Amino acid sequence: MTITYIKCAAQVITVKGESQPRRAEEMSDLGIIENGSVLVKNGRIVFVGPDVKAQEYLEHIHEPINIIDAEGKIVTPGLIDPHTHLVFGGSREKELEMRLNGAKYIDILKAGGGILQTTVSTRQATEEELIKQSTKRLNKFLQYGVTTVEAKSGYGLNLKDEIKQLKVAKKLNEQHPVDVVSTFMGAHAVPVEYKGNEDEFVRFVIEEMIPIVAKEELAEFCDVFCEEGVFTVEQSDRILQAGKAYGLKPKIHADEIVSFGGAELAAKVGAVSADHLLKASDQGIKQMAESGVIAVLLPGTAFFLMEEPARARKMIEAGVPVALSTDRNPGSSPTESLPFIMNLACLTMKMTPAEVLTACTINAAHAICKGNQIGSIEVGKKADLVLFDAPNYQTLQYNYAVNLVDTVLKDGKVVVEGGVLHELSVPTA
Repeated sequence: MTITYIKCAAQVITVKGESQPRRAEEMSDLGIIENGSVLVKNGRIVFVGPDVKAQEYLEHIHEPINIIDAEGKIVTPGLIDPHTHLVFGGSREKELEMRLNGAKYIDILKAGGGILQTTVSTRQATEEELIKQSTKRLNKFLQYGVTTVEAKSGYGLNLKDEIKQLKVAKKLNEQHPVDVVSTFMGAHAVPVEYKGNEDEFVRFVIEEMIPIVAKEELAEFCDVFCEEGVFTVEQSDRILQAGKAYGLKPKIHADEIVSFGGAELAAKVGAVSADHLLKASDQGIKQMAESGVIAVLLPGTAFFLMEEPARARKMIEAGVPVALSTDRNPGSSPTESLPFIMNLACLTMKMTPAEVLTACTINAAHAICKGNQIGSIEVGKKADLVLFDAPNYQTLQYNYAVNLVDTVLKDGKVVVEGGVLHELSVPTA
């Protein structure tokens, strides 16, 4: 069995520590090893430390050694995107012009655009078409150093097409190098056929969708868009509690458009994460900190919608663990570039480069309940690793909107080399 020897990195960013989300000043502790090396065997990390110690370790090894020279580069855990809407049909590029002419996101939705327009396209698409389109997105994620993504349904809004989305995500997880973690989000919007009869749709989600999703083991989490004009706090509570009863861990789209009580509801139901949070109240932030709810912040969405970003500094100072995500979707954040989101987190939310790396590694891992497997460079964890062509971690956020990814290892296998995707690592659909 071959040992992979990632040799003499300028910095190995281990993000090593206790197996829990980082809070406050803990988010700045990256566990940096200067002139560090990592050894990988059978898809797992077997050593991380100074290169001189790595060489001592290798003296007792008789297997073949594959050397990856990391001199002048940094090594980080594989980046993790804990909030995407990966599987969908169609596109919504016309909405940018509409917003530039003054239309608001929620007004576009109420007029049958936004999520509802994507629902029409997704319902019309076959599984094969969705797999092909989503594979292209995953390829781009991989080239940006992302080795795990969460993927939500929510563009079917009926039983058949919600199941279709989730089955596509499951197949992608089986076929593609990037790990795909599924979330059921049947309550993403009220479909047009239920307009004026919202409570009946909520009943349908609770009594007919959730039991089948759980029985077929198509999702790990249940999410809801708790927002003015979408689902009320009371409706969202019922949906999340029903999901919990069937073993689906709660997540919530909270307080994106107005301060609506979503952060408080996240604390009440013990949500793994509350996401967006642009308008979260001080009380909601305090309750999230007390309950250990992770804030998944989406600065790219605020940027693209031309809105004020979430109050990341307030949350970090309050002790809320913060993660970051692209929110990859066809309307409000059409990007796979998590590195650019990391730039925006610094430039628009005043997060430090160290906090940003923590938010996209170990905290993002905990936001999808995978912190014991990925998110840090520690012995025994999966060998999901990224080599960035940068002399130190600060350079990642200094060179904004530039992809510095050189090499990506997924489960110990090189899948991106010299910034180029390995052809054989990715299925054709």
